[in-house]
Amino acid sequence: MKGNGTNDGTKEEMSIKEFSKARGIETSTVRFWDKIGLFSPAKRDSFTDYRYYEPEQIISINFVSVLSDLNIKLKTIGEIQNNRNPQTIAKLFEKQARATDMDLRKLREALSIIHARLELIDYGNRVDVTEVAVMDREEKAIILGPRNEWNESSSFYEPLKHFCSQANDMRINLGFPIGGYHESVESYFKHPERPDYFFSWDPTGNRKRAEGKYLIGFHRGNYGEFGDLPERLTAYKEENGLVLTGPVYTLYLHDEVCVQDPSKFLAQVCIAAKKAKKG
Repeated sequence: MKGNGTNDGTKEEMSIKEFSKARGIETSTVRFWDKIGLFSPAKRDSFTDYRYYEPEQIISINFVSVLSDLNIKLKTIGEIQNNRNPQTIAKLFEKQARATDMDLRKLREALSIIHARLELIDYGNRVDVTEVAVMDREEKAIILGPRNEWNESSSFYEPLKHFCSQANDMRINLGFPIGGYHESVESYFKHPERPDYFFSWDPTGNRKRAEGKYLIGFHRGNYGEFGDLPERLTAYKEENGLVLTGPVYTLYLHDEVCVQDPSKFLAQVCIAAKKAKKG
């Protein structure tokens, strides 16, 4: 006898704990499915209200379990459980396959953002902010936004706002780090705070930062603030006989995602460079 009420349990009947263990489903989940009328026990003790399940239910619960594991809404499962057929389930699975594919795309993009930001954060933690040097850089994909329009009264944030507003139409995910792009060295040194374009550090981009040698320097400060970095870059160029060919890439290794104080943002400026020819 199981319980003290009217239920005469047999050896084949299982308690909710035994049933949940046999099916590998949490007891809280089985209770919830019973509560909403999605899957009920074979018997319930009228005195203790204990739930008891029959062996066949290990199979019948599979309908709810499989569809639930596929992230199909419980409401949908409840709506079709009493009139399901191969055609109905096939259509449901086709619809869920499309939704799952979209979820996978989002997850892959999220993982890509994580890796991109981890790479920059780690690199920023290791750099000497006072250093200026020529370094080799590998090819990197980017997505350029629309050309920025500047006038004498423009703040840094007006073109940035325009870039962000156009991002969706240009399939730019603003979760990726954002940088500034100057088409020429002259453009950068005239207005380092006014990039010709903003870009997304997105590995699926169709534009490339070419592999090669770059003059690189760093600066801590808010967006559009570069302190004496342009002067330090110029001094290094002169001292080492470099020709700066451009373009110029400004990328924030540490931005608002990982730093609360904007004065501690960490920017890296990369300018394509080569040794000047002798004679």
